[in-house]
Amino acid sequence: MHLKLHVLLGLYLTVAAQSDRPKPVKRGTTHSSTPPEPEPIEVVELPLPPVTSNETTGGCTLSVNPHGTGCIGANSSNLLSGTFLPDGDHVTASLEFTGAPATPDPASIYTGLNLIIVRANGTLFPNGDAWKCITCGVPQDQQYGLTSTMDYQYPQAFNDGTRVLAGNYIIDCGMAQLASPECTPDKVHIYPIRWNTSPDGSGAGGDIRELRKHPDDVHISFNAMSLSGATTAQYAYFARLEFNPAPTTGTPLTPRYDLVNVTGLYESKGAALISANGSALTINTKAISVGEARGFGGVGDQVQYVGFPAESCNIDIFGVDLQSGEVVRVTNGPEYVDPIDTSPDGRWVVIMDTTDTDRLMFFAGMRGVPPLIDALTTAAISSIRNNGKRRFFEPWIYDLDVAPYSDDKGYYEGQQVNADDDDSSGSVSDSFWNGGADPRWSPDGTKIAYFELLTQEPDCGGSNPLPCPVSNAPGGRNARLMMATLTSREPLARVVVDPVSDTVPWGEPYVPGSGAPTAPSVPFGNYTLTGQVSGHADVTLTANSAGTALETVDATYHNYSDDGLNFIAGNEKVTALYPNVTLIHVDWISNLSSSGISNSTKITGPGGFHFDVDVQLNKFYANGSLTTTVDGVVYRQPENGC
Repeated sequence: MHLKLHVLLGLYLTVAAQSDRPKPVKRGTTHSSTPPEPEPIEVVELPLPPVTSNETTGGCTLSVNPHGTGCIGANSSNLLSGTFLPDGDHVTASLEFTGAPATPDPASIYTGLNLIIVRANGTLFPNGDAWKCITCGVPQDQQYGLTSTMDYQYPQAFNDGTRVLAGNYIIDCGMAQLASPECTPDKVHIYPIRWNTSPDGSGAGGDIRELRKHPDDVHISFNAMSLSGATTAQYAYFARLEFNPAPTTGTPLTPRYDLVNVTGLYESKGAALISANGSALTINTKAISVGEARGFGGVGDQVQYVGFPAESCNIDIFGVDLQSGEVVRVTNGPEYVDPIDTSPDGRWVVIMDTTDTDRLMFFAGMRGVPPLIDALTTAAISSIRNNGKRRFFEPWIYDLDVAPYSDDKGYYEGQQVNADDDDSSGSVSDSFWNGGADPRWSPDGTKIAYFELLTQEPDCGGSNPLPCPVSNAPGGRNARLMMATLTSREPLARVVVDPVSDTVPWGEPYVPGSGAPTAPSVPFGNYTLTGQVSGHADVTLTANSAGTALETVDATYHNYSDDGLNFIAGNEKVTALYPNVTLIHVDWISNLSSSGISNSTKITGPGGFHFDVDVQLNKFYANGSLTTTVDGVVYRQPENGC
């Protein structure tokens, strides 16, 4: 289950390669006011193993796959795409093979979750397949510490072409290139990654998730959950990968990669996001608030993350420089963005965003509102981006050299990668096919790989007013691997990123056995927040009945503006309750208006707006209404369960 809590330090208010190759150029802070013209993009579907309708043992017959190299199920492939290999001609992916014959049939190795590579240049491997399974048939004694619950999430190729970071494992073919005939199962080793969290080095280590490889091939970022009573928090870390061929402490006692020189990507004693000086409240949008690390930006000098909003109800990606701690807002759209990848030259990002669907505009359409209620609502709003397993993502490219707003063009949103006038069933822009996580640039910056999932029951049909589509993908499968080519772009020279320092000066070195950091606190009470350009807001922060946690934020705005573009007036009051660790109940009353570059309102119906969402299930149920209108365009909430 893809869990997004975005709860961490500072997020909520609390009580007291080759040396002769060109090097990348770091992007500056200057922006062009003119967005680029839409560029031509061609999108194709990449081939996958054939589909068998019989997923029992032996169901993958030679009539289904004459090469005897495995089958997938129409509804059970569990496809996750990854990155390009350094040659740019292959894409990594993980998927689940099914229907394999029993041993000793040679085809019995094509079973379960495995890492594959897919040809992306229209050619075939010597056996006639367009894919090659890397982990099928790897000897058991070379699968170190591998369990039945293994997860090859988001496979990321190393720059040497011989290794892949997949989930919490590194899959290594020794001296052989993964795409070459020399890379055979007997040469593949699967090494676990271990984070030591015990003072004496014992035990299995800490649970880690959402690992992302740094372009220097030496470091990674990762995230870890922290549970304390009814509170769930998440923290991000930066570490060096160090191969340990013969560990003497900790499990598994097999060859493995240890995470060393681990640094917490937080600063407990740094600038707070929200702070108080007497009755004056301050919001510092340059404070570091790494909610969930999502990889590396710039040219590897920056950690990108989902952080505390800069504008109320806007879920964006931010970046913090690994050395200076300087924070920048990477994306600026009003919708939800999460998966992201930066082009090799650091100029462009590709993101998965809900912009095309207006899914969250009823929350986020009014721009320029300071993030006050967001101390309570961020996790809940993030959880409405999906309807269960239906994701409302589409891939977009975004030029980082373009200013977020210009007088004649308005807000810059980028270009949708798979936009097409043909939205017929199965087309590249068919809205029933929903973008998955982690789109990825090719090493030369001319192509993007991503995957999509077809809307399925129970997230369509039945009581859900959205009808269920019929798949016209090969074999009727509900997953597909896509590649977009930016046809007018010249290939970039290969970018080599030198190893960066283990030290993150603003972070906090992790000490095994230490507890979670403590968040900066703001006392409950009444405050004034002064706009950076004009006006002010009267703010009341109210505790729960036990006096232990923030429960209500009440803000009244008086011609408030931080950007000189949007001027906010009116009142908004939000209360959040937590029946259990994953369920959030929100009571919302809003009567806001905005003038300036647009005329907007954000208004709840009689009795207010009340909704529940479980951050694990991503199902939305509401009573009452919340409606945002921007220059006459009306945005309403989704129907319950949709």
